[in-house]
Amino acid sequence: MKRRNFMQITALGAGTSLFTGTSAWAGSTLSTESQLEKLTSRVEDIQPISLEERKSRIAKAQNLMGQNGMVAIVLDSGTSMNYFTGMTWGQSERPMVVVIPARGEVSYICPKFEQDRLEERITIGSAVYPWEEDESPYEQIKKAILDSGARSGKIGIEERVRFFIADGLRQVAGGFDLVSADPVTIPCRIIKSPTEIALMQRATELTIEAMKLGFSALKEGVSPSAFSAAVAQAHQKMGGRHAFALANFAEASAFPHGTTKPQVLKAGDVVLVDCGCTVEGYNSDISRTLVFGAEPTSRQLEIWNLEKEAQMAGYKAAQIGAPLEAVDAAARKVISDAGFGPDYKLPGLPHRTGHGIGMDGHEWGNAVRGNKTILEPGMCFSIEPNISIVGEFGVRHEDCVYMTENGPVWFSQPSPSIDQPFA
Repeated sequence: MKRRNFMQITALGAGTSLFTGTSAWAGSTLSTESQLEKLTSRVEDIQPISLEERKSRIAKAQNLMGQNGMVAIVLDSGTSMNYFTGMTWGQSERPMVVVIPARGEVSYICPKFEQDRLEERITIGSAVYPWEEDESPYEQIKKAILDSGARSGKIGIEERVRFFIADGLRQVAGGFDLVSADPVTIPCRIIKSPTEIALMQRATELTIEAMKLGFSALKEGVSPSAFSAAVAQAHQKMGGRHAFALANFAEASAFPHGTTKPQVLKAGDVVLVDCGCTVEGYNSDISRTLVFGAEPTSRQLEIWNLEKEAQMAGYKAAQIGAPLEAVDAAARKVISDAGFGPDYKLPGLPHRTGHGIGMDGHEWGNAVRGNKTILEPGMCFSIEPNISIVGEFGVRHEDCVYMTENGPVWFSQPSPSIDQPFA
């Protein structure tokens, strides 16, 4: 018997207690509004990142600078600045950057007229190098590095420093070489602390509850925005910062990131949703797939179960000491063995099996062919081997894991069955 035929027969025999009626979420008979009213804050007891933890991050970065021959790293406003200093600052054409030297204290370069506002927010370091509107901010960056005692060497530029800032510094920093700061910033950020993992766990719990509310908003004739709006409201009611809530119906579910074409929900449609929020800046990311308002066809059930098998294969391959590409290889093999692909070809799995996650929704640590990065405790990433069948539908189960000494641990438990999206 061919594998594909075997899977279809065993899937049909598994039972079909499925979503029926006008609501895809069978976990509550209450209206969406009633469920929303019952939600309360879920973030009152969280432990934010402490000042001591941020200082330990800087110490680790300085140690890595020494190992990689860097005298300093430069951070533009954005996630890495927040990660190391707790500072958030909107980007504009006026540079406000942070310099972390290999030795000495963190310093800040900012427009002079913003100095007072900046100093209100500083919790690490105290040196500020202001520049007037007719002065060069790049000379001030150079001065901050010289004041740390460096006279030559490598200056690491964090990957999201905008080009005009890096180029401006290059023009004035004679005697220094500008290089990528990746050997410093990635090893710091890719390994999550227990506090970071706890924040991501709470964000995941909020998103699960929000998705339940979103499913209750699915009625025949609605557009994806009905789901998205309900999830956003629930995230906010529980104290999370809403990030995204996507829903795609029927043929649109075959496109991993959706379509611009109008969609109207009808009975029998595959519904694929993808949601996330942040708690204290740390992300969740969960996808679920179900069939709305009718029992699934044999084809829908077959592909749903195949996707589950692929996800579990990826999970089992995620072991300490294994390369990240092994996660992708294991999941992809299940799908290609069933007759899809091969490789990234459609119908099949058109993208990597997973992405790193943390303060950014997508970070380093991708589960993709060619990524030889060795899995270590503290790494966090998604396992989501999407199956896309253009012209029919798509199925994706997405749950994130964090690595421990004993292997991977799910942030969210995978869907037990097509009629039970949450464990």
